[in-house]
Amino acid sequence: MFQTSLSPEALRGALSRLRSGHSAFDRAGARGAAAARQPVHTVYGGAHLFKADTARKLGAVALAALAEHAPDFAAFARALGLPGVDELPEGRAEAAALAAALDAGEAPAGPASAPARLAHAVHARVLDKLGREPVEDLRIDFEDGYGVRPGHEEDAHAAAAAREVALGMAAGGLPPFLGIRVKPLGEACAERSLRTLDIFFTALVAASGGALPPAFAVTLPKVVAPEQVSALADALDALERALGLPGGAIRIELMVETPASLFGPRGEIALPGLVEAARGRCVAAHFGAYDYTASCDVTAAHQHLAHPACDFARHVMQVALAGSGLWLSDGASNILPVAPHRARPGGAPLTPQQMDDNRRAVVGAWRLKYGHVRRALESGYYQGWDLHPAELPARYAAVYAFFLEGVDATAERLRSFIERAARATVAGTVFDDAATGQGLLNFFLRAVSAGAMTEGEAAERTGLAPDELRDRSFQAIVARRSA
Repeated sequence: MFQTSLSPEALRGALSRLRSGHSAFDRAGARGAAAARQPVHTVYGGAHLFKADTARKLGAVALAALAEHAPDFAAFARALGLPGVDELPEGRAEAAALAAALDAGEAPAGPASAPARLAHAVHARVLDKLGREPVEDLRIDFEDGYGVRPGHEEDAHAAAAAREVALGMAAGGLPPFLGIRVKPLGEACAERSLRTLDIFFTALVAASGGALPPAFAVTLPKVVAPEQVSALADALDALERALGLPGGAIRIELMVETPASLFGPRGEIALPGLVEAARGRCVAAHFGAYDYTASCDVTAAHQHLAHPACDFARHVMQVALAGSGLWLSDGASNILPVAPHRARPGGAPLTPQQMDDNRRAVVGAWRLKYGHVRRALESGYYQGWDLHPAELPARYAAVYAFFLEGVDATAERLRSFIERAARATVAGTVFDDAATGQGLLNFFLRAVSAGAMTEGEAAERTGLAPDELRDRSFQAIVARRSA
């Protein structure tokens, strides 16, 4: 026996404090593992352009760009630089024959097998997504994508956009997530911003009979002080009361695009205070790369998502909001897949050189977008901005390839971790790497949420039952298996 100096009574206070701290941490972790679907992107478009069928039209433009510049799965894989593209056929007839074989479940032998299966699966999922649900989250923009207009014009556009939202609700044509971005609540724009907010919601409630689209959000840009967030929350409180809406029905998203959004005047992390100022309404923080880098005095030629200043800001966002359950979103790519030459109705057709210029411009922007999305996913950012419909093929391809490339190895590791953890529990020993097991499980939860695979496909790959996947908890799965 070893002698000690402290009695159980002497330790009771310290242990009680630890238990309360652990409980608070566990509650935060539970919020961070919320089961709600997070959209993989947010598409921003000027409010003056929004219509009830905007999402469908954006999908049509994306499909047209895909058909013109990457007409088969092998061409699309080469455009994006997917793994093993050198093994894929270059002729359209050969690509069509290989696609038919893959559709029939006849995978080719040799080095082309894995690249062909991946490229074909990504292409098929992208086509399906663009035809079925091309936009997951759309923001009706009254800020940068709209500009400064006369007051009467913005009034009219706010009311018109609201009526289009009501039409889209009635027709079932809206994306799963929707919202508006107002102007900043700085001195120059605050009254204009809140007037637009009032007109929009008043017109929407009148046109829809008192209903809002689910998960409707107001995005607040260029936040520099918690008072701006509080003012928006106050305005939404008043609107909900005046319009007979449930309290808290309208959500808030914060844009992190100034250093003051990250750090307060004394160097403290500002983001938690901004979230608190929203009084429970805040659901997401979106990074604005170009305003942020400009605020850091980065010159225009070097403002891009991969700049070290952006990496720093995104990581601060992750650390500051870890366990909060808030969604984090990356910003937009700075080069859009827009063809420089356009044929005019009744004019001369494009020359071969012009068509090649168009293809190079679009494919170059696709590859840049693909790289930005992959980089964000690898850093733990599962959502980002899209500003042009032709970006959508690259966005979805990057998301699907990210999950499909690693699915076999990750599934094997997850099965092994569950088996080892269950054995340790039965034997009364400690499995000390549960965090890695949860990370492996999160890979499949994210893959299902992002549409890279169905719940059934994830269950088949991992050997888990659908109910176990829905638990969303590695420890709960282990406990169930151990019992």
